Amino acid sequence: MTRTAIDESFERISRGTAEIINSEGLKAKLLASQKNKKPLRVKAGFDPTAPDIHLGHTVLLRKLRQLQDLGHRVFFLIGDFTAQIGDPTGKDQIRPRLDRQKVNQNAKTYKEQVFKILDPERTEVVFNSAWLDKLSSQEILSLTAHSTVARMLARSDFKKRFEEKREISLLEFVYPLLQGYDSIHLKADIELGGSDQKFNLLMGRELQEAYGQEPQVIIMTPLLEGTDGVSKMSKSLNNYIGINEPADEIFGKVMSISDDLMYRYYEILTDFDMAEIKTLHPKEAKVKLASEIIARFHDSKKAEAARKNFERVFARGQTPEDAPEYKLGANTASLADILLFAKLVDSRREFQRLLGQGAISHDNHAILDARWRPQAGVVKVGKRRFLRLI
Repeated sequence: MTRTAIDESFERISRGTAEIINSEGLKAKLLASQKNKKPLRVKAGFDPTAPDIHLGHTVLLRKLRQLQDLGHRVFFLIGDFTAQIGDPTGKDQIRPRLDRQKVNQNAKTYKEQVFKILDPERTEVVFNSAWLDKLSSQEILSLTAHSTVARMLARSDFKKRFEEKREISLLEFVYPLLQGYDSIHLKADIELGGSDQKFNLLMGRELQEAYGQEPQVIIMTPLLEGTDGVSKMSKSLNNYIGINEPADEIFGKVMSISDDLMYRYYEILTDFDMAEIKTLHPKEAKVKLASEIIARFHDSKKAEAARKNFERVFARGQTPEDAPEYKLGANTASLADILLFAKLVDSRREFQRLLGQGAISHDNHAILDARWRPQAGVVKVGKRRFLRLI
């Protein structure tokens, strides 16, 4: 790889990033990798606090794939240990701790989903419990000696909570230290993370230097707004588009976003020429974006079927031909039980919320009472979920 090729690699890596710390260090690592014929060790951590990987995660995954295509090795780190603490980034209160069983269930689905983007041959899936479980109390105390309370309170989310007299647990102070220790254990050359992760990522650099390692380069990717166009995409905010969701659901969600957000999704999630995209009518551009996303995570046939289904359902007001069915019995279950069984709602809490919003209907008549007796016809939940009661 010539100096020109290294510059080209740097430009490709830096394109679409929010910030790189430090750029010259990255060029030096790329040059050393070429000279020693040794791939760089690239780390990215994901805490499996929910089972779905959504489009917000894929911003980072696409950048990891770029690095793989340039010959480097990715350590896809599943934070099964740190997830039990919970990343305090952006939180205004103490997060509830997850139990190990739930974390492991979520981690399994992560492994199944990431290879829709990453190259399995250049990916090593690792769990940080493999080394963090083995740290002695003395080693953890030694780790905490490399930071101070003042340093922790300087981070914006902790500072805000402290000023508002909201609780901050000592365990939350330990989280960035453990994330930093992951970089030490893996001897990471590069760590990737969202732009909101800057404090945690910098901690990794500081700890590596304290432990006698060359500090990792930090590559931060932009945060992707959810379908509401306001908050970061998140399952907890119900503004996400999951890559494993049914094609019809993905298509409908993409078509529901604003035009401005649609163009941002193009910029962050695709390699399309933006000048060309902006010559299209916004609706045509959304159809193209929805089809691209579905083809990437499902296939092109499902993308085309979802497009036709969307046009039939929303342009003509018809029920999808492939809508699932539920057979009513002599002792019919409640509507909530039926919708939970059919997976049209995730929980009774969601059922009650949708019911209160008038977002559940039967043959185009809103259902407003949870005691409504199910009967033959089509139940519609929200804008895109249908169930035939027979």
